[in-house]
Order: sequence, then C-alpha cells, then structure tokens
Amino acid sequence: MNFQPPKSIYTMKQIGLEGHGISPNAATEPFPLFTQEAIAQMRAEIFDEKVLAECQYASTFNKNMVRGMGAARAPFTYDAWKSAEVLARISEVAGIDLVPSIDFEIANINISIRDENTGVEETIPIVKDDDLPAVAWHYDSFPFVCVTMLSDCTGMIGGETALRTPSGDIMKVRGPAMGTAVVMQGRYIEHQALKALGGRERISMVTCFRPKSPLVKDETVLVGVRGISEISELYTQYTEYRLELLEERIRHQLKKVREGGIAKKRFNVPEIQSFLGKQKLFIESMMKEIEEVE
Repeated sequence: MNFQPPKSIYTMKQIGLEGHGISPNAATEPFPLFTQEAIAQMRAEIFDEKVLAECQYASTFNKNMVRGMGAARAPFTYDAWKSAEVLARISEVAGIDLVPSIDFEIANINISIRDENTGVEETIPIVKDDDLPAVAWHYDSFPFVCVTMLSDCTGMIGGETALRTPSGDIMKVRGPAMGTAVVMQGRYIEHQALKALGGRERISMVTCFRPKSPLVKDETVLVGVRGISEISELYTQYTEYRLELLEERIRHQLKKVREGGIAKKRFNVPEIQSFLGKQKLFIESMMKEIEEVE
C-alpha cells in the first residue's frame, strides 16, 4: 500500500447536504492508495482470459465492465480490499468505519480503450459535445464507493467527477491518477463521471462499501446493479449480510430489554415501537429489492 491522506475532504455541509447520509464526509480529493506493483498485479488479474470470458458486463451507463471476479479468480485484488490496513485507511477518509458491501461489488472495473486510428474511445459514442458525461447523473446503489485509477493518466484531460448540489450548483472533484483513489458517499450525492480526453486507455476500479456497525442505517438498493450481475449470487450475498444486520440489531435490542428487566426499569414502549418500526421498514425494503428477474 502507498497511502497518503487526501489534501482535501469535502463535507456534506459544504455541498448543501448536512444531515444526509451516514457520515459528515462527502468526497475526497484523489489520494495515493496502492503501489505501482499492486496496480500491475490487479491489472494482470483483470485481464486474465478466464476473467474476461466469465465476468464481462455492459449497461447503458458503461459499455465494457468487469464485475464479480470473486476471490478465486482475483485473489490478490480481493485480499487487498479486505485487508485491515486498506479498510482502516478507507474508513479514515470516509469518516466512518466501512466494510466492502458484498463480495460481488469488490473491484468493479470500467474499461475504456481508445482506438489509435480513429482517436475515439470504444465505450463513448462519437459526439461533438466535449462536455458530454461519460456516465449520466445518478446516485450509487451503495453508501460509499472508492474509485481507483489503474491507468496512466499522463496527457489525459478531464475525467473529473461532477457533484450536483441541492441548489443545482455543480462541483468538480479532480479525477484520480494511476494508483490514486477517490472516496465518495455516492448513495446520497447526485454525481456523474465526466468524459476524459487523451490517453490510450482509461481503466478504473470501483469498490462499494457499507457501514461496519449494524446499528448504522443501511439504505442500499439494487436497482443500479441488478441488471449487470449474476442475479443469484447478488441476491444471496445481499440477503446474507442484511439478515446478519437484522440479527445483530435484534440481539442488541434484546440485551437492552433484558438488562432493563433485571434492573426493574419501566418498560420503554416508545423505544421498542420505534425499533420494531425501523426493522419493519428494513425488511420491507429488502422485499422490494429482491424481485424476480426475467
């Protein structure tokens, strides 16, 4: 690892979203995270024949993605994102303890290769508007994301992430260089990736995160990833971690109720009703996200 703290961290208050989300931190400036050797090993796993044959996806957002490589096909990459040291640094800049959302959302790769003959990137339509975004305005499915650059960005212009504030103002966060990363609370901030010009390739790696504590709200949705995932694997991992959260929350509340009974405290009706109401909404949100896919 090659971590150095970001020079700036934008807050939710600065972009007009104070009180929203799960952390006061909104987005970071790019900061060094991985060594060149680590990036080279990650690229080797991404471009392995088995990975390219089994893990390529496309959507209206991105025409060429590698997703769901799994620990068996990309052991170094998965070990890196699950290492205590990396998680500590990501949590540090995010302002809250985080863990990878689910295994399928570790190291999603967006690939854009420029045709040397035409000068056009294969994943971007031929257009005259230089300000056209590479990815449309959207909110992420998961609370936090870490975007790491795997390409040499020398000579590349653009590639920033644009954030839209509630007032309609646009803020731009500088795009990362090779080995550097940007952490953003993307579930709660409307944003888009702006088109990058120049350079032979643009390969970025996106890893999604959720709060480590089961007591922090989890508003993960699957609408943005359902169509670009192996659905059984996605639903299994999503259901497993959500039920684990529910289990931990119930155990925590049970302990409070039990201790209150032992201490002969008056039963707190509003508290337990609030708890049950929140878990009801939690379960209902799961039922909404887990739907049959044709």
